[in-house]
Amino acid sequence: MLNVSRDKIHSLFSISVDPLEPNWKEKIKNNRDPFLFLKRKGELYAYVFIGNMNKNMTIEVLKSHANSLDMVGVLKDEESISLPFIFQTLGDPIALVKSDEKWIGYIRREDLLIELLREEDTNTNLLKVMLASIPMGIFIVNTERKLVNCNEAGLRMVKSSYEKVMNADVGEIFNRHTIEQVFATSKALLNQIHITDDLGVLFDYSPIIDAAGHVEGIMIIVQDLPKVEEMAMEIQYVKDLNADLQAILTSMYDEILVVNHKGVILRYSDNFIDDFSETDVKELVGKSLFDLEHAGEIGATVARLVMKRETKVSIVQETKSGKNMMAIGNPVFNARGDLHRIVIASRDITETTKLRDELDATRKLTKEYQKQLEDLKNKEKFGKKVIYGSAKMERVMMKLEKLAEFHSSVMILGESGVGKDLIAEVIHKHGKRADQPFLALNCGAIPEELLESELFGYVKGAFTGADHEGKIGYFEKAHKGVLFLDEISELPSRLQVKLLRVLQEKEITRVGSTQTIPIDVQIITATNKDLKQLVKEGTFRDDLFYRINVIPITIPPLRERPEDIPLLAYHFIEQLNNQYNKNYHLSPEALSLLEAYNWPGNIRELQNLIERFVVFADEDVITADFIRPFMHFGIERQAQPIITEIVPLKEAKNLLEEQLITLAMEKYETTTKAAEVLQINQSTVSRKYKKILQDKEMVRIQ
Repeated sequence: MLNVSRDKIHSLFSISVDPLEPNWKEKIKNNRDPFLFLKRKGELYAYVFIGNMNKNMTIEVLKSHANSLDMVGVLKDEESISLPFIFQTLGDPIALVKSDEKWIGYIRREDLLIELLREEDTNTNLLKVMLASIPMGIFIVNTERKLVNCNEAGLRMVKSSYEKVMNADVGEIFNRHTIEQVFATSKALLNQIHITDDLGVLFDYSPIIDAAGHVEGIMIIVQDLPKVEEMAMEIQYVKDLNADLQAILTSMYDEILVVNHKGVILRYSDNFIDDFSETDVKELVGKSLFDLEHAGEIGATVARLVMKRETKVSIVQETKSGKNMMAIGNPVFNARGDLHRIVIASRDITETTKLRDELDATRKLTKEYQKQLEDLKNKEKFGKKVIYGSAKMERVMMKLEKLAEFHSSVMILGESGVGKDLIAEVIHKHGKRADQPFLALNCGAIPEELLESELFGYVKGAFTGADHEGKIGYFEKAHKGVLFLDEISELPSRLQVKLLRVLQEKEITRVGSTQTIPIDVQIITATNKDLKQLVKEGTFRDDLFYRINVIPITIPPLRERPEDIPLLAYHFIEQLNNQYNKNYHLSPEALSLLEAYNWPGNIRELQNLIERFVVFADEDVITADFIRPFMHFGIERQAQPIITEIVPLKEAKNLLEEQLITLAMEKYETTTKAAEVLQINQSTVSRKYKKILQDKEMVRIQ
């Protein structure tokens, strides 16, 4: 053990770089210490040797030369210095000194070495300590062929003593011819066996070469043969273990492929896939899976996903012969946590594809109904009247949810029967004016001469037949609340001007009066016509259009959201069941027929038709055969052409094939039944339908 006196401990000269210390350059110029320590948020984190640096350096230069303190040796004040600490310090110019968890200074490497050289204790001889710590025998030979140093392990192996070996002629213990050969050729001679009656060792002769390339000595490394035999036995054990592993891989049902962290094939089981590649799998060992994939010799590999995610990955692949293979990639990590190997297990699941597809279809249908039911429960926040499950209506309802925080004017667009009035009620119910009045007025249902007085009210004697006490109009009644003006496109031109003034000035004037009345009303309008076109035709004022079209919300027609049809149908039939104490329900085929209908009258038509079914149904189960006569497909539904323009014949064939497979899957739901109807292989339907779904998903994402 060594001890360093306190006069060898230098004070820490430091500056703060985060935050940057003011006048830091002057502080450095006035300091002579060659080591500068940097602070970040009050804590030391690095040091810089500034002994030969320009004193006008920038803070960026200082940071670029900074050395982290994480690897610097730390010595507690007045603590004895161990040899491992000295070995650690040899790699750095300084070691830090700490007292009571506070930094008090540093020690230079030179001071430690000086103390080491002054120490007379033989235990501090670095070379001897290093040699003694090596389990193999070490002997050093100089150019005069004399042994000049060794370790205890070497003496035990050659069964000699330090006194007999030191300065002895090397030829008395080792092979003189071998020594001379190493001096002459400057090349090492390894694995030289030396056996006598009482000695069995293995020698390695390695030249010690100086900067000029001359041999200035030889290091002889000695291992006794029992140790070598142990190593050989370990190697044999590993070989036997590898043979057992190969036997296990062969006996497994799954085909096994082992690759390294770069995708290079290392080993495989004997029962590997026959059509994995056109090349014999034995010839693929040592090649990269990714190179084979790029060259088109194999399909996409699961190894790429395992390397990206660093977790277990399962995929279904199709071989060139049409087999469906389940490939499972398992990552294997080394002691440092880095990816070391990937074990890929593959299994032919072609025979089970039929059952799997049927099971998937059943699960999908079950999950879909469960999700729809959950969605209906969750969407009660918009009122029980709003029934939907489609993505298009979900986007509409998200807009309404955001709109609830504001009082903006809203224009609801959509065909007749889509429920524009219901959406207006939702906006009121869930907006900031929910506790204030909600009034609705259909601009097309009231004669022009009465519409003005209905909207703005009138005073006593305003016109012949007027109430002698006057009347409050819709605007005044809706003060602080919401006024819904349906069929706004039917508003006469004269009243358009008056409505525009109300929106601009936020005040009204009753008919027959000159006194203005301030009002605070959120306006919601609705129309099933194209107001922009009416503006172009001059029948609707453009300035009013821009005033009411602040937040446009378009309600998609029912034919564009067929996912909502079963939910709405169930809702309406449940209402009727409760009202008349009945137990009607629709068969799956009847629901499919409803989804296929064009619904020109939208939700209103669906509601009326459901009531018609209930009134005339003879059985509790309403079937497709029963409802078909009510729906008039031939009149109301137009067949959509498959090809609308001249295209290459191959492209037309692909389009027709896609539509046929999609229709078959929508109707029969399983690939087995669809294949039977289309009279093609089930695997072909499965493969092509997956591609159709993937293409649709890519289009949706884009």
